[in-house]
Amino acid sequence: MNNHQEGYVKTEHDHGIATIEFYHPQSNSLPSKILNDLAKAINDAGSNQSYNVIVLRSAGNGAFCAGASFDELMSIKTEAEGLQFFSGFANVINAIRKSHKFVIGRIHGKAVGGGVGLACACDYAIATEAASIKLSELAIGIGPFVIGPAVERKTGKNGYTALAMDATEWRTAGWAKRQNIYSEMYTTIEECDDAVNALADRLAHSSPQAMQELKKVFWEGTENWDKLLAERAAMSGRLVLSDFTRKAIEKFKAK
Repeated sequence: MNNHQEGYVKTEHDHGIATIEFYHPQSNSLPSKILNDLAKAINDAGSNQSYNVIVLRSAGNGAFCAGASFDELMSIKTEAEGLQFFSGFANVINAIRKSHKFVIGRIHGKAVGGGVGLACACDYAIATEAASIKLSELAIGIGPFVIGPAVERKTGKNGYTALAMDATEWRTAGWAKRQNIYSEMYTTIEECDDAVNALADRLAHSSPQAMQELKKVFWEGTENWDKLLAERAAMSGRLVLSDFTRKAIEKFKAK
């Protein structure tokens, strides 16, 4: 387990299933250290022949993920620092994309910004009715650029446009399911966990070779994402330095 002063990423192993859990006290937000450890954990589990499937989850029973860390966004002083920070999201998405294993997302609560990107990057997301979503990036002067391809891959252009433009309103978990972000939705966390465990167990006993080939088929057309997501990270890295963004984040933090 990788512990930090605030938060952690840990991997647990059980009968062919690698469960990767992340935590941060600020509603499971994603500072650079958590992003880096997430990408490493996914890469490690994806290349480990002891596991057939990966479950991605966050800790607690509140928010699934609040997205980018506002404190870290405010600490960015140069375009290079901005690129490095937003590349953390790119690395996690690409780790899921390139993994030889299916990644099941357990989305137990609200997801904002990068949290929506994580849910969309998963091969199969199982959620609760509490797992409403919002892409708030435009409201703080940037945009959901890095996670955009993952969102659009699930929702299509119209769904991505609606989320990106309507940056202050929550969309229900039901809306997210209709937009193909969530594959299944349940009333309680216990029901959600039962469904996650059942699917993970079935996949753990499925053919690794067949699943690996299916994974390639599912992600056809994304071969350019290493370059694309790096370009998108640079966009966000420039925009985060604007006065608009600085003032908007201060307003959000003051709420």
